[in-house]
Amino acid sequence: MADQPTLDRSDTRVQHDDSLMGALREFLIRVRSGDLGMLPVVVGLVLISVVFSALNPIFLAPNNLVNLLFDCATVGVISLGIVCVLMLGEIDLSVGSMSGLASALVGVLWVNSGLPVGLAIIAAMIVGAAVGSVYAFLFNRLGMPSFISTLSGLLAILGLQLYILGPTGSINLPFSSTLVGFGQLWILPHWLSHLLALLPGVVMIWTGLSVMRRRVAANLSAQPVGRLVLKAAMLTAALQFAVWYLNLGRGVPLMFALFVALVVALNYALTRTQWGRSMFAVGGNREAARRSGINVKR
Repeated sequence: MADQPTLDRSDTRVQHDDSLMGALREFLIRVRSGDLGMLPVVVGLVLISVVFSALNPIFLAPNNLVNLLFDCATVGVISLGIVCVLMLGEIDLSVGSMSGLASALVGVLWVNSGLPVGLAIIAAMIVGAAVGSVYAFLFNRLGMPSFISTLSGLLAILGLQLYILGPTGSINLPFSSTLVGFGQLWILPHWLSHLLALLPGVVMIWTGLSVMRRRVAANLSAQPVGRLVLKAAMLTAALQFAVWYLNLGRGVPLMFALFVALVVALNYALTRTQWGRSMFAVGGNREAARRSGINVKR
């Protein structure tokens, strides 16, 4: 009974090698067929690292990488929202202007008007939600393409930002404030950063074993335990090395750790919830999603 093929491998046409070499051959076949996956991103990062480190040896220094992580976290949080927009097959050209307007509002309300920084941030988020609601109304009710509405919004919001900032064009934030500390100074303790770097590997093994048990119970094929453990070990080793190298400098920024947590939360929402599956459905075929009962105008 144990030698009988599983349900998804009973047909010889779908049988394949589950070994490590088999996985490598499948990867090469996908690359040759044009399915590059993450390969262009990895190659691009390697080329950027090689070129910039050749131009300036300090580029890959630990402290410079820490500074880059501070900067990447800010842009990365903005990109999380853009991912959702792109998944729907739409675009938002005003995201840069909107982030600038939100920052200007926080500075004006906090520094110039004396409002607590928490309330200033909430007010900026409310304004951002209001602008998004206007875009949604123009798209869903009036049928205006998102390219047109957000292009107009880009110019209007940029003008509003310049008006709010006034003739100086900038606002100096108190360097000793919590906001500046979070955005430029706060670093995770070294022991905590190493501990957090263990979590992805542990979660990978835990979820992988859970999936394997369910597939075996349903008489379906499952990846070998050895491959799962090997992937988790390689991931853990890479993360531990990265954390160790960053700790040679200032360490892992708290803001970057928060960004990673937001990425994990968004990934869970997109892949494990009804809302996320609806997003994929609408982005794949809006009319088919509407006919299947999804409210595409919500």
